[in-house]
Amino acid sequence: MDFTLTEEQREFQQLLRSFVNREIIPVAREWEQTGRYPTEIVRGMADMGLFGITVPESYGGLDLDPVSFALVFEEISRGWMGVAGILGSHSLACRMIAMHGTEEQKQSYLPGLATGERRTGIGLTEPDAGTDLQGIRTTARRDGDHYVVNGTKMWITNARYADPLPVLVKTDPTAVPAHRGMSILLVDADLPGFTVTRDIPKLGYKGTESCEVLLDDVRVPVDRLLGGVEGTGLKQALSALEWGRVNIAARSVGIAQRAHEEALGYAGQRKAFGKHIADFQAVQIKLATIATQVQAARLMAYWSADAVRRGRADAQTGMAKIFCSEVALEAAIEAMKIHGGYGYSTEFEVERLYRDAILMSIGEGTNDILRTVVAKALVRGEVTI
Repeated sequence: MDFTLTEEQREFQQLLRSFVNREIIPVAREWEQTGRYPTEIVRGMADMGLFGITVPESYGGLDLDPVSFALVFEEISRGWMGVAGILGSHSLACRMIAMHGTEEQKQSYLPGLATGERRTGIGLTEPDAGTDLQGIRTTARRDGDHYVVNGTKMWITNARYADPLPVLVKTDPTAVPAHRGMSILLVDADLPGFTVTRDIPKLGYKGTESCEVLLDDVRVPVDRLLGGVEGTGLKQALSALEWGRVNIAARSVGIAQRAHEEALGYAGQRKAFGKHIADFQAVQIKLATIATQVQAARLMAYWSADAVRRGRADAQTGMAKIFCSEVALEAAIEAMKIHGGYGYSTEFEVERLYRDAILMSIGEGTNDILRTVVAKALVRGEVTI
């Protein structure tokens, strides 16, 4: 088995790492604490073509393989996980449009999305529906050549910049099972009744906005129904979320890697009782454990990404997301312990890593729900260990 990156992937990784070291790490802590939007970083990512990582080359994108896709989120999250979120929702929506959109929809949206001239996200979650997407209440009633959309979406990343915003709706609220009546509409930001009402305050995941979006009698043209066929919206969303779990697993690896770097660097500088704390066996055990877990998580993330390349991989991506997210939190906590009191200070990186790590076990499906997804796949014999 070959566990190494290709030469092209290694070069791409180095390009990403140089960008992060130069453009993100020096400003991340200050900008996160002051609430400054990372405009210059976004511009740099656009210049590198990163907004097109899931857009086919025929529409101006990079069309990265899943492992290279994972590299993007690992490296950027090593610098600032919140900035990776700007690319995350955008990339998943682009892939969804590329996979399921009509040719007219692809031609209309993908070239601008690939360059970053346009941005997007995904409008799935609602106040009363998160992991259980079939419980959404947003409706789209057909009225001639338009759908009239009413509902509220929550925790929408990129909401203030998304144009269009793919929105999961119920075109047939009476359908049984519910997913047969669910569709995705590409909602342009300038349509009357489409309002981003507020930014939701968060413990971490700063740098990108997470918003409440109100849709009040928004008239969406029928030709903005993703794929042109009603009733396939949940399937379309879930196909994107499979890549989303790779995204979260890779982001988790980036957080854990940075926690390792910060802990190792601090242990080599801090002295106690006349010697560096890295010379104490208790600290050495923590450092070794973090490093081992980080490398295991990295291999798990790449393994799941490669499984996506080969076909449907719900179980593999679920396993990776579960394991990597828990490694990220454990690494951040252990790094804080190595820092002692300074780990609790906002003047050091590790407290931000801790706040960002917590979200990784929640986003793209909670870990407990994903454990049931993995278990069901094992029972059905879809994956063997």
